[in-house]
Amino acid sequence: MLKRMKKDVPDFCLENASGVELVAGVDEAGRGPLCGPVVAAAVVFPNRNVEIPVVIRDSKQMTPHQRAVAYEWITKNTIWAVAESSPTEIDEMNILWASMLAMTRAVKKLKYVAQFCLVDGNRLPHDLHGAPVVKGDAKSISIAAASIVAKETRDRIMADLAKQFPQYGWDKNAGYPTKTHLQAIDKYGINCHYRKSFGPIKERIKNENSYD
Repeated sequence: MLKRMKKDVPDFCLENASGVELVAGVDEAGRGPLCGPVVAAAVVFPNRNVEIPVVIRDSKQMTPHQRAVAYEWITKNTIWAVAESSPTEIDEMNILWASMLAMTRAVKKLKYVAQFCLVDGNRLPHDLHGAPVVKGDAKSISIAAASIVAKETRDRIMADLAKQFPQYGWDKNAGYPTKTHLQAIDKYGINCHYRKSFGPIKERIKNENSYD
């Protein structure tokens, strides 16, 4: 069990405690939205003594500008990879296992083989060697960096999809079940990017079928 001194900001304590050089922080983004893929990222800091000139913490605690700036620095100064699981895969295996699959895919896409993985949450994907870290994005800089890369990547995917389907406002709601998003679904229906196993979508499909 890796242990870390309690601090207010993420650091490299867990990475250093692993005793190896290539430690990948792993996190995902997009478990809660009604549509789009779940995206995972794996980030390895090749030099843990590097001076980090940007804010790196739990991506949910950062402003969009802070995330964008951090993303640019991380992707230029670390070893990283992203991967996703599609809405179809989410429906087939459920969001938990689809998230695990995306994380495994991200780690396997890294340029170098990670010797140890720090995975945000309380579960470790079966194919990965490492340890789960509850609230890891608040403890490990590598996990926090992965959370930023995953969120930025997914937000950009949804913004691109919004150009094809502007009526749903995905560039603003990122697929989450906001009031205006649900209203748009009621007005325009669902498409191939929606997760049909998720409650609000499943219920709407059921209601539509009841009128057939």
